Amino acid sequence: MMKQAEKFSVNAPKVVHETIEGEVVIVNLDKGDYYSLVQAGADIWNGIISGISRDEIIQEMNQRYAGDRATIEKSVNDFIAQLQREELIKIDQTDESINSNGKTAPIPAEINGEKPNFEPPSLNKYTDMEELLALDPIHEVDTEVGWPSAKVEV
Repeated sequence: MMKQAEKFSVNAPKVVHETIEGEVVIVNLDKGDYYSLVQAGADIWNGIISGISRDEIIQEMNQRYAGDRATIEKSVNDFIAQLQREELIKIDQTDESINSNGKTAPIPAEINGEKPNFEPPSLNKYTDMEELLALDPIHEVDTEVGWPSAKVEV
């Protein structure tokens, strides 16, 4: 049973994430899989990490994108289910009577006065780092830059 008021959280500490130029990169350190989210997928992820409910995420997507409300709602629900299956997020078990602060990312400016068309989000999964991460479960973290950090070309 899907609850529209449900909120989610990142499945930490085994899942880490970073947003780089609008793309969300997520790594499941236990499985060694990494994921890439862009556009609506990145927007949904940002809604999840900001602590807003499933229904609020759907409302945000309807405000941000041009498209059929039923299609957007189904796509958001399917995407959240996929994130749960991949064990990237979990249902937030905190008291549901606490409302979110209502502060979410600003809705992007419309392009030429029009909202961008809604494209169902996709969770791009990569498994080619699995062996590398399994061999090296401890990662050096640069406290100045954080992790993951891009290599600087010299």
